[in-house]
Amino acid sequence: MAETDSKSVPFLPLNANEPLVEAVRRYGESDWLLYDPRPLGAPKNSIVDYLIYWAEHAPERPMLCARNKNGSWNHVTYSKMHSSASSFAQFLIDHEIGPGQRVVILSGNSIEHAIVALGAMMAGVTYAPISPAYALMPGGKPKLKSVFDAVRPSLIFAQNGRLFEGAIEENRTEKANIVCADELPDGRRYQRLDQILETKATADVERAHKAVGPDTVAKILFSSGSTGWPKGVINTQKMLCTNMAMCDAMWSDEENYFPYETISWMPWNHTMAGNGLFNRSLRQGGTYYIDDGRPLPGEFSKTIANLREISPHSYSDVPAGYAMLTDAMEQDQDLRDSFFKNLRFVQYAGASLPLDVWRRFQKLSVKSLGMRMPFLTGYGCTETGPLITQLYWPVEGSGFIGIPVPGIELKLLKVDENRFEARARGPNVTPGYLGETELTENAFDEDGFYRTGDAVSFVDPRKMVKGLRFDSRIVEDFKLLSGTFVAVGTVRANVVSALSPYVSDIVVAGENRPHIGALIWLNEAACKRLVPENEQGVSAEELVNIPVVRKVITEKLLSYNEDNPASSTRIERAIILTEPPSSEHNEITDKGYINQRAVLNRRADDVKQLYAEGAAGSVISLSSAVERIGQ
Repeated sequence: MAETDSKSVPFLPLNANEPLVEAVRRYGESDWLLYDPRPLGAPKNSIVDYLIYWAEHAPERPMLCARNKNGSWNHVTYSKMHSSASSFAQFLIDHEIGPGQRVVILSGNSIEHAIVALGAMMAGVTYAPISPAYALMPGGKPKLKSVFDAVRPSLIFAQNGRLFEGAIEENRTEKANIVCADELPDGRRYQRLDQILETKATADVERAHKAVGPDTVAKILFSSGSTGWPKGVINTQKMLCTNMAMCDAMWSDEENYFPYETISWMPWNHTMAGNGLFNRSLRQGGTYYIDDGRPLPGEFSKTIANLREISPHSYSDVPAGYAMLTDAMEQDQDLRDSFFKNLRFVQYAGASLPLDVWRRFQKLSVKSLGMRMPFLTGYGCTETGPLITQLYWPVEGSGFIGIPVPGIELKLLKVDENRFEARARGPNVTPGYLGETELTENAFDEDGFYRTGDAVSFVDPRKMVKGLRFDSRIVEDFKLLSGTFVAVGTVRANVVSALSPYVSDIVVAGENRPHIGALIWLNEAACKRLVPENEQGVSAEELVNIPVVRKVITEKLLSYNEDNPASSTRIERAIILTEPPSSEHNEITDKGYINQRAVLNRRADDVKQLYAEGAAGSVISLSSAVERIGQ
């Protein structure tokens, strides 16, 4: 058989419409306006309309599935979810919690989380899902207080009452209702969700739902804070439903109504999963399995166990998750075949997928299916709920973000020779930030386009239908001491690809320094395959100093530098980190993305060591390595 990354092996076919884009000069000689000219269908009034439809047309189909305390799967049908959400909506109405008031959800993904969210929207009440880290980690307390001050909730929900008791008691008001699914604290004014769900829904619920319209605020999503303090992004029903209408316009009817089974760990308090994956599954009448794992050491084994049982039709993850999954499937044929059995396409988000991971993943797909798997991705943000661009056709390699989805206008303003700042305008763009008038005004330009703060480039400027690449967050880019500009996102993606599979991620350093440096986290599983069998039990700290590991990392960095010799791309020094990125200190977000700025600030001593004269100790000096090899 031909090499699996060659064009001789076909991709699994997709049921998508042909990509289409028009590009015009409108804002300057070097600037562009891109859009898909196809009309956008009328969106629903409320995302809850999908629940009502499927509760009538597929009442016994499982909607959500989650592991219970015994380790088996709990299944909730569309009919049961509709009934439960209606009961919760009635409870809100009975307690005079209505439009203009808000519900806060402190805990992560769960069936009960979905009931509260859908019930709130059914009653026209805004809900705000909050990162559990704000409540459970000491470093999150100031952020949680800020969230409560902004939201002023009339009801607080937490899955586990005892686990979230401290955060609730520190931030609650006397008038706020407290609802928990289990483990309620003794002697507290807490209410059990299961008792609330015995409430009989009346005609008041239907009247409340009919009063919901496109401008009704569905939810408040707080940004991860990767570029500053978390902001409360207003998400209207028009934003959520327009995103689904955009999906309708990209895919064929056969695809739009196929009841996908999907499984995901990605958190609903972020737009990618909470708006993208959850609402897409609801729109299609699909079945959504809540994965209780994450792509982190000690957590990923849960994901692997789930994928042995669930063979999804679609799968979404961050690049780090795909790297870990690819490692696992290369060692386990049964896992590989279970994963690919029903798969129609996969998606990644948040960062570029290393090309080596893409190629290895395709080899596995060919072994299991005889065809390559379409890797789809897109680009968006919390403020667009999330769609701006989408890749919905198979392409060779990774790093692409597609073209503007129907209904979006994408303004591209020239940054340098190849890169453009992206700005978006459309019916799915937020009206603003909760209680932040000045912040809202500054987020939009004079033409009403949302300023994303991101840089993109054309795959092929002569054929714009091939789409765009994501380059970097402009705020993360910097200049070296020489004045040379460094596009951090591009450098990071290329270095991770060059060092794959032996690294899990890197952070790029060098602002006001003479050269670029890299802080590296190893892929422990891949690196351990380099060492002799009698050393397989070494710790992560010991692995860093094993000569064969350092030799491979050094050689791959040297190879990267040969292909990228310019001072704006070349890595002069690197240091391998042993402590994993800390979610408590915001080094890694709930979504599994590395926060470049937070890592550099927290690990200032490592950066100082990286640039210390002589580069002794754990620092890898590439100039010294070249000299040694030359000798």
